[in-house]
Amino acid sequence: MDCYYTHVSATRPSIDAQMARIRRGAAEIVVEAELRAKLERSERTGSPLLIKLGLDPTAPDLHLGHTVVLQKLRDFQELGHRIIIIIGDFTGMIGDPTGRSETRKPLTWDEIRANAETYRSQLGKVLDMSRTRVEFNSTWLAPLTFENIIRETAHLTVAQMLQREDFAHRYASGRPISLHELLYPLAQGYDSVALGSDVELGGTDQTFNLLVGRDLQRAHGQEPQVALTVPILEGLDGVQKMSKSLSNAVGITESPADMYGKLMSVSDDLMFRYFELVTRVSEEEIQALKKLHPMEAKKRLAWTVTSMYQGEAGAREGEAHFSRVVQGKEVPEKIEIIRAETPSEGEPAWKVIVMSGLVPSNSEARRQIQQGAVEVDGRRLVDPNGPLQAGHEYLIRVGKRRFKRVFLERTGV
Repeated sequence: MDCYYTHVSATRPSIDAQMARIRRGAAEIVVEAELRAKLERSERTGSPLLIKLGLDPTAPDLHLGHTVVLQKLRDFQELGHRIIIIIGDFTGMIGDPTGRSETRKPLTWDEIRANAETYRSQLGKVLDMSRTRVEFNSTWLAPLTFENIIRETAHLTVAQMLQREDFAHRYASGRPISLHELLYPLAQGYDSVALGSDVELGGTDQTFNLLVGRDLQRAHGQEPQVALTVPILEGLDGVQKMSKSLSNAVGITESPADMYGKLMSVSDDLMFRYFELVTRVSEEEIQALKKLHPMEAKKRLAWTVTSMYQGEAGAREGEAHFSRVVQGKEVPEKIEIIRAETPSEGEPAWKVIVMSGLVPSNSEARRQIQQGAVEVDGRRLVDPNGPLQAGHEYLIRVGKRRFKRVFLERTGV
């Protein structure tokens, strides 16, 4: 199995030890006393708890930010509890409004199913998928009649919905809130009713949705689930949340060289947050690492995370590449070649950088050049508008680790 899952021991730890493990990296547990009571009952009856995590398949690849909550799910799994991953194929058609300043474009069925299959394959890098149940919430949401939906909406108030921070901001500023968006928390909460979940996990941005699940379970005569939230992981920039669209993410399927190199770029302040949230290095070891030189601690972080997803061989490969290319300033042996048509007079440097695919936008290309982060044929670029001639091949380097060769072909030749 391509994951770092550790099998459950025959004897569970004490309730105190279980609570300590669950608390690590958690932002909030609502209500902690209820969780302890559920764990004690589970121990007494031998009946495992049902732990739920919902994923709306809005992006096809997982990154380390996603693994923060998956790590917590794995904790429960290793403690012997039942894990259910809900793929929100039905709620994905609504589009989660969390954190949005405008209505999110719903996904099509084809997009949802394609992303869901990718998620399935990648979840196995963190969870034991042989003991993980995966469900699509269209199973119980699609059959609901209009009458059923009206009855469910009666359990919530408009005032309650407008207490949600992103809705409140949009309403106050006069930005539109579509009626279907108000149904999203209800749909996610109904997932908990349909499953009878004991605990639901999510990021801190999901707190409102998780609490709606508690309200709906009470309305249906069920014992309310415990809502456990985890922090939102900052990306490599140390400012915004990790997101591929912001180019600050570490994907769990990236090459060993890219994964190791990106983790070595994490700031000294942020790396211990990564240790806590995305690794299982013990608290004692983390305290000991804080006494080392930051470079040594960071190498431990890069090795630990890369080996979790790429194995020890991958970690060795990543470490060797970093030592040779970044520290030794050597050029990698294998570099992708991009061929691009250009007018006979050539193109400005910023445009060629975008053509290479090393940056996502024109503004990012200019910014990287102005910051001195771009080299062409070993020379640092200083003028974003400096021309690169047609009929030539250029070795382009952005930052310390990203290389491309770009051959500018004359248009029509």
